[in-house]
Amino acid sequence: MTQRFFYGWVVLAAAFVIITMSIGTLFTLGVFLRPIEESMGWSRSGIGAIGLFNWIVMGAGGVVSGFVSDRLGTRRVVLVGAMLLGLGLVLSSYVQDAWQLYVTFGLLVGAGVSAFYVPLTVLAIKWFEGRRGMAASVVSAGNGLGILALAPLTRWLINEFDWRVAFLVLGNLAWVVVLPTALLLRPPAGGQPSGKLPSSSSSLSNAGAQKWPPHSPSGGQPFTAPSPVLGSALGSPWASWPFWAIALTHFCCCAAHSGPLFHLVSHAMDQGVPKMAAAGILGASGLTSIFGRIGTGIVADRVGAKGTLLSALSLQAALIFLYLFATSAGALWALSLAFGVAYGGAMPLYALVTREYFGERVLGTAYGGVFFISCIGMGLGSYAGGAIHDLLGTYQWLFLGSFAIGMMAIVLGVTLRAPVAVPVPRPSPAMGA
Repeated sequence: MTQRFFYGWVVLAAAFVIITMSIGTLFTLGVFLRPIEESMGWSRSGIGAIGLFNWIVMGAGGVVSGFVSDRLGTRRVVLVGAMLLGLGLVLSSYVQDAWQLYVTFGLLVGAGVSAFYVPLTVLAIKWFEGRRGMAASVVSAGNGLGILALAPLTRWLINEFDWRVAFLVLGNLAWVVVLPTALLLRPPAGGQPSGKLPSSSSSLSNAGAQKWPPHSPSGGQPFTAPSPVLGSALGSPWASWPFWAIALTHFCCCAAHSGPLFHLVSHAMDQGVPKMAAAGILGASGLTSIFGRIGTGIVADRVGAKGTLLSALSLQAALIFLYLFATSAGALWALSLAFGVAYGGAMPLYALVTREYFGERVLGTAYGGVFFISCIGMGLGSYAGGAIHDLLGTYQWLFLGSFAIGMMAIVLGVTLRAPVAVPVPRPSPAMGA
């Protein structure tokens, strides 16, 4: 008998491609930073503020898209996001004033990308119940490939033409790639959206948490759902401390690594690294982040998400501190390769921890809130780097501040207590199958 093809692999591949194209475009703003500064005379802090606005819009949109996808399905949300993403990038090629770039890249691109990460991560987790860490990490790995592919491509387009043509090409590429790929998305059998959220009386067991964890570290002993430690209905995850512990850890994690990432190309060029090589350094961090994301997702499926997350956060903080001493091209290449593993390894784990507390049926809503708060951290890091450089003419204080915030992420992560898992006795032979 021929085994039926598992369509979840198609959904996972489609999600990976969409995230590659969409998240990759966000990080190209760091490549555009110097060319726009030199062409338009705008300050680095002013352009960095566009990144801040972009991430805030993306985070707020993530809350909305997570909620809407719980009700109407992922495909519709992603198709709308694809239209906005391409439109924002194309219109960015025509801007003449800074406020116009706030609207095109900050608002439209941010709103477009917000329709992707949360709904696609949730959809992948639903398809791969037994391997949630692997599914979330593959979706997250699209971030790394996006940086690896689009940062050098953007730099090449700017070198060969100019930054306006680069925006135009990226916008059309977004439409060509994301729109047809989104048509491949579908929910798992029995996962069709009902048009309404679960009732507040729903239990963690009904939310699908009875399958937690996918691989028990205790040697295969089956577990029931975590005890309802939240003290609140599933419909109101924001009222619990676990939500805020996860969200604030994610916030500090993103605030710590976003500044060094966003300004990595400019920092390398300030150290005398050639333009294409500087873009390559950023791309290299994206490459190794793929291995970090997939590796920690697989490890978390077996040993738990929290311990894996704390290890990644510790490595991230240490590497940020080492940027203070990296001034040569070789040192920046080596450090950025390791940095990609660290920050990439942390990112997919927040969805897993959120899933452990809040179950599957409200995962879009709960993780959307966590994602929104983390996006504020991403934006603040991007803006702070530009403001610090404009004020002091160096990124050294950015790396010091990012290191301190990275240490705070570790402290907050330690405060998060794992849900209590209650062993389920195996049925005796007398009870029947």
